[in-house]
Amino acid sequence: MNEKESSENQLDKKKWSGKLFSINVKPELIETELDDIVRRDDIILSITFDIITFLLFWFYAAHQVQSTGFFTATFGPWEMILLYGSLIYWFVTCLFLLVGLKNPSRNLDSFGGLIFVAFGSAWLFFVFPFDYSYVAVVLPEGLRFLVQWMSNGVVARIFLVLGFLVHLFLGRYAGILRVTVLKERARRKNTT
Repeated sequence: MNEKESSENQLDKKKWSGKLFSINVKPELIETELDDIVRRDDIILSITFDIITFLLFWFYAAHQVQSTGFFTATFGPWEMILLYGSLIYWFVTCLFLLVGLKNPSRNLDSFGGLIFVAFGSAWLFFVFPFDYSYVAVVLPEGLRFLVQWMSNGVVARIFLVLGFLVHLFLGRYAGILRVTVLKERARRKNTT
């Protein structure tokens, strides 16, 4: 049995268990994360996420600068940090991938970034410093229909709950995957 087959057999046995659920880390996924190559699907997703986060950042900043009434009196510095920080986090991690910095992007995801966004989503859900009756004010007349259907805030609350759940799961999964990848890198470095 050669070294690669031995390594793959060890990777097949990787399983992490937690109190809430077990996570099986697929060996193929670990193998793709071991290299520093940014794949085409990562680039496409990064471009898409960067465009979306830029537009959202502009949208929220326009509401704030124009004092439209969209942000209520409960939208203070902490809520600003959580809202804009989440958008900046997504923009930066995707930008890292676009410039070929895969490992810093994965580390930022795995060691705090996703959990920060989950916490931010939960906080904004409970505080809910938004008045969605003003959601379309910053858009030109011809584009207001795109967001006017969200005027009661229920859809926004659903997005915040989904954001919390998805980021909480991804944060746990990404952390476990990253630790597995870093351990495997260290093991391979020691065997050479």
